[in-house]
Amino acid sequence: MSSDGPLANADVPTPPPRPRGSVAEVFLAFLKLGLTSFGGPIAHLGYFRDELVTRRRWIDDRAYADLVALCQFLPGPASSQVGFGLGMLRAGAGGALAAFVAFTLPSAVLMIAFASVGTAVGGPVGAGVLDGLKVVAVAVVAQAVWGMAHALAPDRQRAGIAVGAAVVVVLLPSSLAQIGVIVVGALVGLWLCRASVDAAGPAAVFPVTRTVGWLCLATFVVLLAGLPLLAATTGSGAVDLVDAFYRAGALVFGGGHVVLPLLEAEVVVPGWVSPDAFLAGYGVAQAMPGPLFTFAGYLGAVSSVGPGGVAGGVLALVAIFLPGFLLLTGVLPFWNDLRRRAGARAAMAGANAAVVGILAAALYDPVFVTAVTGPATFALALVCFVLLVAFRLPPWMVVLVGAGGGIVVAFS
Repeated sequence: MSSDGPLANADVPTPPPRPRGSVAEVFLAFLKLGLTSFGGPIAHLGYFRDELVTRRRWIDDRAYADLVALCQFLPGPASSQVGFGLGMLRAGAGGALAAFVAFTLPSAVLMIAFASVGTAVGGPVGAGVLDGLKVVAVAVVAQAVWGMAHALAPDRQRAGIAVGAAVVVVLLPSSLAQIGVIVVGALVGLWLCRASVDAAGPAAVFPVTRTVGWLCLATFVVLLAGLPLLAATTGSGAVDLVDAFYRAGALVFGGGHVVLPLLEAEVVVPGWVSPDAFLAGYGVAQAMPGPLFTFAGYLGAVSSVGPGGVAGGVLALVAIFLPGFLLLTGVLPFWNDLRRRAGARAAMAGANAAVVGILAAALYDPVFVTAVTGPATFALALVCFVLLVAFRLPPWMVVLVGAGGGIVVAFS
């Protein structure tokens, strides 16, 4: 069979550049991340890079930044989509599912359990641990920015794109600004970065066919349009719950805290969840590792609409994550084809540099300005950064150091 031309055999994905791992390997790697990845979606990208790019070498920095840039474009929980894509790259569809379940499970279980017991971590010890975990996020994101800048913005052109992106996002902090700077970065890269990427190796190719891609995109649209009709026709509380959380997951860009206004509109405004219960759950979610979208599990469990309890929590979790995963899987086979072109690789070089700028902006706000509140927390952030970069301690150990340091700061 001929393989001439960039689009030949487009429905048969090229094998990944490294041997594929097992579903169990993916599950254990992401379970570790789900237990130790504190600090929100930007920090998660740093944890992913440290564990899966630097330590395990599942993917290189350029391909990792390609995936991050794509997930920034798409609605849904960006860090969870990146994890889903990494699991798929490593072990196919089973790996993608394993990555999602393992990364989400620890915080999902804790949030649904909190809905049952109704108690939150409080007092100076709880506050100190939370503050220490925020400081750890500063160190993790700083390490990610440092490493990705060396790999993805090594020349004046790409460094300029990164700095410009950081300036724009700092001055205009919104998901639309992030998408805009990636678009502009891609356009500038198409113009300035051809020489720097033509000699680079091929990007990672995800094992998704065009047929599967079209089916996923069609399913996304059918559910988005059909669930409201099904809810109105059946009058089922469970369908109402799925519809609300699916819509929230389908319409949010960037994930993380951006989804909170959508969730409030879906569950507080109609009276499904009280404002006090909503805020209590949100406060506890800040102390959890893993994706902030597991807040949906708590809301589904306490909602007066739907089955409530564990069943309601599971329905809400599946519904809010599903649209982002359908979209990512749907576009990956076409993304594979596009990235084979030299012009597309130049555009992605610019987009990747813009991603570095976005991470640098996020390092300042919200990560640094939220976590570093005085000399003591700044010193703790420096200690955690040095432990990661110079001593090369694994992030989970630095999490313990940060949590302990936060308690010390709280009592000092």
